[in-house]
Amino acid sequence: MGFGGPHAAFFAVTQKLQRKMPGRLVGVSKDRLGNQALRLALQTREQHIKREKATSNICTAQALLANIVANYAVYHGVDGLRNISRKVFGSTSILAGEILANSKHEILNKTWFDTLSVKLSGETSDSFLEKAVSQFGINIFKVDESTVQLSLDETVTKEDLSALVELFTGEKKEINTDDLPEFPEEWTRKDSILTNPVFNKYHSETAMLRYLYSLQQKDISLATSMIPLGSCTMKLNATTEMIPITWPEFANLHPFAPRDQAQGYLELITELEQDLAEITGFAKTTLMPNSGAQGEYTGLSVIRQYLEHKGETSRNIVLIPVSAHGTNPASAAMAGLKVVPVKCLSNGNLDLADLKVKVEKHAENLAAIMITYPSTYGLFEPTIRTAVELVHTAGGQVYMDGANMNAQVGLTSPGDLGADVCHLNLHKTFAIPHGGGGPGVGPICVAEHLKDFLPKHPVAETTNASIETAINPVSAAPFGSASVLPISYAYIKMLGGNNFPYASVMAILNANYMITVLMNSLLT
Repeated sequence: MGFGGPHAAFFAVTQKLQRKMPGRLVGVSKDRLGNQALRLALQTREQHIKREKATSNICTAQALLANIVANYAVYHGVDGLRNISRKVFGSTSILAGEILANSKHEILNKTWFDTLSVKLSGETSDSFLEKAVSQFGINIFKVDESTVQLSLDETVTKEDLSALVELFTGEKKEINTDDLPEFPEEWTRKDSILTNPVFNKYHSETAMLRYLYSLQQKDISLATSMIPLGSCTMKLNATTEMIPITWPEFANLHPFAPRDQAQGYLELITELEQDLAEITGFAKTTLMPNSGAQGEYTGLSVIRQYLEHKGETSRNIVLIPVSAHGTNPASAAMAGLKVVPVKCLSNGNLDLADLKVKVEKHAENLAAIMITYPSTYGLFEPTIRTAVELVHTAGGQVYMDGANMNAQVGLTSPGDLGADVCHLNLHKTFAIPHGGGGPGVGPICVAEHLKDFLPKHPVAETTNASIETAINPVSAAPFGSASVLPISYAYIKMLGGNNFPYASVMAILNANYMITVLMNSLLT
């Protein structure tokens, strides 16, 4: 959905590996009275002193999407999910049976649940796809010149199935979906699933709505209170920004749909990329990363590819101030780079003397420095230009963490300060709701010399599709969490270039007002 996202991803491990999983882990334990308790464990990140050994750069948790998936199971329950599975398998089996019995096409996969891969006979994939769209309004995936693939789900109607049978067999046929093929007994789970009572209570729309409302009443929100979130700034979300993400034209488009069916989306994406590049003072943007941490990894991967393209393969050192966000060193480790920490002064500013020592020591192997500006302390580094110049003189690149970009927009920019790449948190600075941890969008913007290294995609066309130096995709979808991009697009268009400085000044003014009041209260 949503032209590729947002979507939640899940993975599981054996018990012996569970403490190696990245991110936040919640385990069941007991309290001192013997009652059930939940414990939160954090994987190596900013809570560890030795950040150069950080391994987890997971930041945005896509919690909103995880809740959608969970509530899908709550609403349908065990019986509902089984009925959906039977319908999907049954419909797919009917189509497979018709193709095998009444066409010369070959089904390559001998077993299936919802997906058929079909080797065409007597026509090319391109002509078949053109016929599917022009005559039946159906999109099929092209695997190669003679192979196509399609997947069915619970939304497929009897009319859809009849059209698919006619497409593959050439025969008009009334399909009976009242008596579906039986789900294979050997695939049927014998163990108990979804045993919590919550999965057996809320199976009507009104019951489900009341349940969700009771849950949201227990949460704090920006509508009821100020939420202290450090230097990260959330924004209230205007109705005009939010409504478009519910429109089916945005919400229900497949990421690999033919590009002539996605012209509106592509226009929005192109304009947003250009706006973000202008705001950051850079040459080009990619919207592919799904979170700020993934943006960090992407930016460092672009830098590494650029250096390798120049033949400077020995450059593998990244300098990271100890005040940096914990995902910085973890992202560097994921990108195959070695982290060297840089000290900070007692007031939180970068220790320029220590930076000079580290730059000189690692000059031949220096790949980049990662600087958060304003810093995690919420301060504008007064020595930022000197730091940038030191690293550039040694042949390194400057990565600017855009976590606190909220204080820069319209006043200055990473490009103006001399940086080479930055990531942005659209779920902070550009109004996308954080949703309990997600969805997040962490695009990166790069200077002119790095633009040909931004990621490409093997299936979907992007601006770097034909550029050999472009890195491989960092997300399954070409434009990341595309369905929430209308929020940032509308925010930027409605605020307008003239008002961005005003919004930033107000944020800075409010922060300074708060610190003045707090300091005065401490003094009295």
